[in-house]
Amino acid sequence: MQSSPKEITRLLNSWRLGDQTALNTLMPLVYDELHRIAHRYMLRERAGCTLQTTALVNEAYLRLVDIKEVEWRDKAHFLAISAKLMRQILVDIARSRSYRKRGGNATKVSLDKALLIPANHNLLEIDEALSAFSKVDPRKVEVVELRFYGGLSVKETAEVLKVSTETVKRDWRLAKVWLLRHLKGHEKEKI
Repeated sequence: MQSSPKEITRLLNSWRLGDQTALNTLMPLVYDELHRIAHRYMLRERAGCTLQTTALVNEAYLRLVDIKEVEWRDKAHFLAISAKLMRQILVDIARSRSYRKRGGNATKVSLDKALLIPANHNLLEIDEALSAFSKVDPRKVEVVELRFYGGLSVKETAEVLKVSTETVKRDWRLAKVWLLRHLKGHEKEKI
């Protein structure tokens, strides 16, 4: 189902103001993109993970329904928030597994070739690295979340963050370097 960006923004704002029918109209318009984002996340999950892509979309939907205070700017902003929620859901699940198994079986993920981070880091280590980095430079963490987890293009990321595409490219490069160094330092601590 195709709809104009203005229509989606209108529906987002109507929903924020309490119009439940706006949410019911909105979801079919953005479902495929939410599913694509969830699929990107699930590709990084360990084999045998009980959570399915559709279940991740549904869980994100349940959390989105409770969000009332967001001033939705546009579709890209909505997808960015959704991607962040999906990441939080998977981190919560990984933490739960980690607590139960005392860290022995935390989910291993590979931050694709674009990030150049070794595959031997688990989701919790990457989340901890992003949390530490957010104290240093929150915007660069947002760039990682939007580009890597959310699958947004450079242009879409720039629109969400209200910066230039060159700024996004620069932030992306610097974030990759910072995360690689941080995770390599974490690797040395394990030895």
